[in-house]
Amino acid sequence: MNVAIKPGAGAQTLLEVSGISVSFDGFKAINNLSFNIGPTELRAVIGPNGAGKTTFMDIVTGKTRPDEGSVLWGESSTNLLRLNEAKIARIGIGRKFQKPTVFEDQTVTENLMMALKANRSPFAVLGWKAGDADRARVEEIAAQVGLADQLPRKSGELSHGQKQWLEIGMLLAQEPKLLLVDEPAAGMTLAEREQTTALLVDLARDHAVVVVEHDMEFVRRLNCKVTVLHEGSVLAEGSLDHVTADKRVIEVYLGR
Repeated sequence: MNVAIKPGAGAQTLLEVSGISVSFDGFKAINNLSFNIGPTELRAVIGPNGAGKTTFMDIVTGKTRPDEGSVLWGESSTNLLRLNEAKIARIGIGRKFQKPTVFEDQTVTENLMMALKANRSPFAVLGWKAGDADRARVEEIAAQVGLADQLPRKSGELSHGQKQWLEIGMLLAQEPKLLLVDEPAAGMTLAEREQTTALLVDLARDHAVVVVEHDMEFVRRLNCKVTVLHEGSVLAEGSLDHVTADKRVIEVYLGR
Protein backbone atom coordinates (compact mmCIF):
# COMPACT_ATOMS: atom_id res chain seq x y z
CA MET A 1 0.00 0.00 0.00
CA ASN A 2 1.39 3.40 -0.97
CA VAL A 3 1.48 6.08 1.68
CA ALA A 4 0.96 9.68 0.68
CA ILE A 5 4.22 11.54 0.28
CA LYS A 6 4.86 13.75 3.28
CA PRO A 7 5.30 17.33 2.10
CA GLY A 8 8.31 19.44 2.98
CA ALA A 9 8.20 21.61 6.07
CA GLY A 10 7.23 24.70 4.08
CA ALA A 11 7.89 27.74 6.25
CA GLN A 12 9.67 25.50 8.73
CA THR A 13 13.15 24.94 7.38
CA LEU A 14 15.87 23.05 9.19
CA LEU A 15 18.54 23.38 6.49
CA GLU A 16 18.64 26.15 3.89
CA VAL A 17 21.31 26.04 1.20
CA SER A 18 21.22 29.17 -0.96
CA GLY A 19 23.17 29.92 -4.13
CA ILE A 20 26.27 27.89 -3.26
CA SER A 21 28.97 27.33 -5.87
CA VAL A 22 32.36 25.67 -5.64
CA SER A 23 35.03 24.92 -8.23
CA PHE A 24 37.95 22.49 -8.19
CA ASP A 25 40.75 23.23 -10.67
CA GLY A 26 38.35 25.08 -12.93
CA PHE A 27 35.60 22.43 -12.73
CA LYS A 28 32.38 23.76 -11.19
CA ALA A 29 31.28 20.91 -8.94
CA ILE A 30 28.40 22.93 -7.46
CA ASN A 31 26.77 25.68 -9.51
CA ASN A 32 24.38 28.09 -7.75
CA LEU A 33 22.72 25.27 -5.81
CA SER A 34 19.76 25.98 -3.55
CA PHE A 35 18.23 23.25 -1.39
CA ASN A 36 15.88 23.30 1.61
CA ILE A 37 14.76 20.53 3.94
CA GLY A 38 12.26 20.60 6.79
CA PRO A 39 12.74 19.35 10.37
CA THR A 40 11.03 15.99 9.80
CA GLU A 41 11.36 15.20 6.13
CA LEU A 42 12.67 12.31 4.07
CA ARG A 43 14.35 13.42 0.85
CA ALA A 44 16.10 11.40 -1.85
CA VAL A 45 18.86 13.00 -3.93
CA ILE A 46 19.68 11.37 -7.27
CA GLY A 47 21.70 12.25 -10.35
CA PRO A 48 24.50 11.03 -12.60
CA ASN A 49 28.09 10.65 -11.42
CA GLY A 50 29.67 14.07 -11.10
CA ALA A 51 26.32 15.77 -10.48
CA GLY A 52 27.54 17.23 -7.16
CA LYS A 53 25.82 14.91 -4.68
CA THR A 54 28.92 14.14 -2.61
CA THR A 55 30.19 17.73 -2.78
CA PHE A 56 26.81 18.94 -1.54
CA MET A 57 27.15 16.70 1.54
CA ASP A 58 30.77 17.79 1.99
CA ILE A 59 29.67 21.42 2.11
CA VAL A 60 26.84 20.82 4.59
CA THR A 61 29.16 18.90 6.94
CA GLY A 62 32.00 21.44 6.71
CA LYS A 63 34.46 19.28 4.79
CA THR A 64 34.40 21.62 1.79
CA ARG A 65 33.98 25.42 1.78
CA PRO A 66 31.97 26.90 -1.12
CA ASP A 67 33.25 29.84 -3.13
CA GLU A 68 29.95 31.65 -2.64
CA GLY A 69 26.48 31.23 -1.17
CA SER A 70 25.14 30.47 2.31
CA VAL A 71 24.23 27.42 4.39
CA LEU A 72 21.87 28.22 7.27
CA TRP A 73 20.81 25.85 10.05
CA GLY A 74 17.92 25.72 12.48
CA GLU A 75 15.51 28.29 13.87
CA SER A 76 18.35 30.69 14.65
CA SER A 77 19.70 30.47 11.06
CA THR A 78 23.20 29.53 12.21
CA ASN A 79 25.74 30.05 9.43
CA LEU A 80 27.34 26.61 9.01
CA LEU A 81 30.12 28.08 6.87
CA ARG A 82 31.59 29.64 10.02
CA LEU A 83 31.81 26.28 11.82
CA ASN A 84 34.28 23.42 11.52
CA GLU A 85 33.31 19.78 10.98
CA ALA A 86 33.30 18.90 14.69
CA LYS A 87 31.04 21.81 15.66
CA ILE A 88 28.66 21.03 12.79
CA ALA A 89 28.39 17.45 14.03
CA ARG A 90 27.74 18.64 17.59
CA ILE A 91 24.85 20.91 16.60
CA GLY A 92 23.02 17.99 15.04
CA ILE A 93 24.20 17.02 11.54
CA GLY A 94 25.26 13.39 11.12
CA ARG A 95 26.63 11.71 8.00
CA LYS A 96 26.81 8.05 7.06
CA PHE A 97 29.20 7.22 4.23
CA GLN A 98 28.57 4.45 1.70
CA LYS A 99 31.17 2.13 3.25
CA PRO A 100 30.42 1.36 6.91
CA THR A 101 33.03 2.63 9.37
CA VAL A 102 32.42 0.69 12.55
CA PHE A 103 34.97 -0.61 15.07
CA GLU A 104 35.02 -4.25 13.99
CA ASP A 105 36.95 -5.58 17.00
CA GLN A 106 34.39 -4.07 19.39
CA THR A 107 30.92 -5.41 20.12
CA VAL A 108 27.75 -3.74 18.89
CA THR A 109 27.17 -2.54 22.46
CA GLU A 110 30.65 -1.02 22.66
CA ASN A 111 30.29 0.73 19.30
CA LEU A 112 27.00 2.31 20.34
CA MET A 113 28.29 3.17 23.81
CA MET A 114 31.32 4.98 22.36
CA ALA A 115 29.03 6.98 20.07
CA LEU A 116 26.69 8.26 22.81
CA LYS A 117 26.52 12.02 23.02
CA ALA A 118 28.57 13.10 26.03
CA ASN A 119 31.24 15.49 27.25
CA ARG A 120 34.31 14.49 25.19
CA SER A 121 36.94 16.56 26.99
CA PRO A 122 40.04 14.51 27.91
CA PHE A 123 39.32 14.49 31.65
CA ALA A 124 35.64 13.67 31.16
CA VAL A 125 36.49 10.76 28.86
CA LEU A 126 39.03 9.32 31.31
CA GLY A 127 36.53 9.36 34.16
CA TRP A 128 33.43 8.34 32.22
CA LYS A 129 31.55 5.18 33.15
CA ALA A 130 28.37 3.92 31.55
CA GLY A 131 25.31 4.33 33.75
CA ASP A 132 21.90 2.68 33.66
CA ALA A 133 20.56 5.45 31.43
CA ASP A 134 23.42 4.90 28.96
CA ARG A 135 22.82 1.16 28.81
CA ALA A 136 19.09 1.71 28.35
CA ARG A 137 19.75 4.18 25.54
CA VAL A 138 22.06 1.72 23.76
CA GLU A 139 19.41 -1.00 23.98
CA GLU A 140 16.79 1.42 22.66
CA ILE A 141 18.93 2.40 19.67
CA ALA A 142 19.82 -1.21 18.91
CA ALA A 143 16.14 -2.12 18.86
CA GLN A 144 15.37 0.83 16.61
CA VAL A 145 17.94 -0.21 13.98
CA GLY A 146 17.13 -3.92 14.16
CA LEU A 147 20.16 -5.07 16.15
CA ALA A 148 18.61 -5.80 19.56
CA ASP A 149 19.69 -9.46 19.33
CA GLN A 150 23.22 -8.59 18.14
CA LEU A 151 24.46 -6.47 21.05
CA PRO A 152 27.10 -8.96 22.33
CA ARG A 153 28.51 -9.75 18.87
CA LYS A 154 31.74 -8.32 17.50
CA SER A 155 30.85 -5.81 14.81
CA GLY A 156 33.20 -7.49 12.35
CA GLU A 157 30.95 -10.57 12.45
CA LEU A 158 27.89 -8.66 11.23
CA SER A 159 26.57 -8.81 7.67
CA HIS A 160 27.12 -5.81 5.40
CA GLY A 161 23.56 -4.64 5.97
CA GLN A 162 23.84 -5.00 9.74
CA LYS A 163 27.03 -2.91 9.71
CA GLN A 164 25.12 -0.21 7.84
CA TRP A 165 22.39 -0.28 10.50
CA LEU A 166 24.99 -0.14 13.26
CA GLU A 167 26.54 2.94 11.72
CA ILE A 168 23.11 4.56 11.50
CA GLY A 169 22.65 3.62 15.17
CA MET A 170 25.97 5.27 16.02
CA LEU A 171 24.72 8.44 14.34
CA LEU A 172 21.47 8.25 16.33
CA ALA A 173 23.52 7.95 19.54
CA GLN A 174 24.81 11.46 18.83
CA GLU A 175 21.23 12.79 18.76
CA PRO A 176 21.30 14.38 15.29
CA LYS A 177 18.51 16.46 13.81
CA LEU A 178 19.63 15.77 10.23
CA LEU A 179 21.05 12.51 8.86
CA LEU A 180 22.87 12.48 5.51
CA VAL A 181 22.92 8.89 4.27
CA ASP A 182 25.02 7.89 1.25
CA GLU A 183 23.81 4.92 -0.85
CA PRO A 184 22.46 2.83 2.03
CA ALA A 185 21.11 0.07 -0.25
CA ALA A 186 24.42 -0.71 -1.97
CA GLY A 187 25.50 -4.33 -1.45
CA MET A 188 22.44 -5.31 0.58
CA THR A 189 20.25 -8.37 0.21
CA LEU A 190 16.59 -7.84 -0.70
CA ALA A 191 15.50 -8.44 2.89
CA GLU A 192 18.11 -5.97 4.19
CA ARG A 193 16.99 -3.37 1.64
CA GLU A 194 13.38 -3.70 2.76
CA GLN A 195 14.39 -3.33 6.40
CA THR A 196 16.55 -0.31 5.55
CA THR A 197 13.61 1.33 3.75
CA ALA A 198 11.42 0.86 6.83
CA LEU A 199 14.19 2.20 9.09
CA LEU A 200 14.73 5.40 7.08
CA VAL A 201 11.00 6.07 6.83
CA ASP A 202 10.71 5.58 10.59
CA LEU A 203 13.66 7.89 11.31
CA ALA A 204 12.06 10.67 9.26
CA ARG A 205 9.21 10.84 11.78
CA ASP A 206 11.58 12.55 14.22
CA HIS A 207 14.54 13.64 12.07
CA ALA A 208 15.33 15.13 8.70
CA VAL A 209 16.84 12.41 6.49
CA VAL A 210 18.57 13.01 3.15
CA VAL A 211 19.35 9.85 1.19
CA VAL A 212 21.75 9.90 -1.77
CA GLU A 213 20.98 6.84 -3.88
CA HIS A 214 21.37 5.44 -7.42
CA ASP A 215 18.93 2.57 -7.07
CA MET A 216 15.60 3.81 -8.47
CA GLU A 217 13.60 0.91 -7.02
CA PHE A 218 14.95 1.70 -3.56
CA VAL A 219 14.06 5.39 -4.04
CA ARG A 220 10.56 4.40 -5.13
CA ARG A 221 10.10 2.40 -1.92
CA LEU A 222 11.07 5.45 0.13
CA ASN A 223 8.05 7.23 -1.42
CA CYS A 224 9.39 10.71 -0.72
CA LYS A 225 10.24 13.94 -2.47
CA VAL A 226 13.14 13.54 -4.90
CA THR A 227 15.74 16.13 -5.89
CA VAL A 228 17.67 15.51 -9.13
CA LEU A 229 21.10 17.12 -9.38
CA HIS A 230 22.94 17.72 -12.65
CA GLU A 231 26.17 19.65 -13.13
CA GLY A 232 25.96 20.96 -9.57
CA SER A 233 22.42 22.38 -9.82
CA VAL A 234 18.88 21.20 -9.16
CA LEU A 235 17.52 19.86 -12.45
CA ALA A 236 14.12 18.68 -11.21
CA GLU A 237 12.26 18.15 -7.97
CA GLY A 238 9.07 16.36 -6.93
CA SER A 239 7.76 12.81 -6.65
CA LEU A 240 9.76 10.06 -8.34
CA ASP A 241 7.08 9.69 -11.02
CA HIS A 242 7.25 13.44 -11.67
CA VAL A 243 11.02 13.68 -12.03
CA THR A 244 11.40 10.47 -14.05
CA ALA A 245 8.87 11.79 -16.57
CA ASP A 246 10.93 14.98 -17.05
CA LYS A 247 12.57 14.93 -20.49
CA ARG A 248 15.70 16.62 -19.14
CA VAL A 249 16.11 13.97 -16.43
CA ILE A 250 15.63 11.19 -18.99
CA GLU A 251 18.24 12.75 -21.25
CA VAL A 252 20.99 13.37 -18.70
CA TYR A 253 20.43 10.52 -16.26
CA LEU A 254 17.85 7.83 -16.91
CA GLY A 255 18.67 7.44 -20.59
CA ARG A 256 22.26 6.43 -19.85
